Amino acid sequence: MAKVTPIRPTKTRAALQILVVLPGTDPLVWRRIQVPERYSFWDLHVAIQDAMGWEDAHLHEFELFDPRAGRAVLIGIPDDDMPETRPCLPSWTVPIAEHLGYDGRPVSYTYDFGDDWKHVLACEDIVPAGRARYPRCLGGAGACPPEDVGGPHGYAEFVRAIADAHHPEHDAMLEWVGRPFDPHAFDAASVVFDDPKKRWRRAFGR
Repeated sequence: MAKVTPIRPTKTRAALQILVVLPGTDPLVWRRIQVPERYSFWDLHVAIQDAMGWEDAHLHEFELFDPRAGRAVLIGIPDDDMPETRPCLPSWTVPIAEHLGYDGRPVSYTYDFGDDWKHVLACEDIVPAGRARYPRCLGGAGACPPEDVGGPHGYAEFVRAIADAHHPEHDAMLEWVGRPFDPHAFDAASVVFDDPKKRWRRAFGR
């Protein structure tokens, strides 16, 4: 992949309030976050990962409709093997302000193309940036599913198994997850956001 450096951040004047929902989960997993309007889609990706509780161990991709281009646009990590058949804009070069907040159209964010976790993002508001530190998580519900659990269907089976001591997979699932797991557990105050620039350097070694 050709070297493309991230966009340079500017001073935050406003923040975008974004609702992140993970359809197909029961209990429903959702988060409400605020991020600086100067963020790139890479920065937003990192904020979503941290707010949700994912480990950022798989590929990701945003898909949205660009009314100016009149077509769907993919934003993520370009695939050098399919640069023309599946064009994808590098997420660290595209400001979220160019696409979010225009007409209220939802944005799709897919994490892990194997489990195919399709999040739905909606920009709820654009607020003046006060003295708060951004990004920040305002609220949410539902624990983040374990990595590699098998997508929404696999997660549903996992939740059923750990909730029923008589389920044939109960002990195996508890051993596999390796920790107590409450599907309802979430505390917005416990969310810690990583520096997206450091995450980018770790991912690409630059």
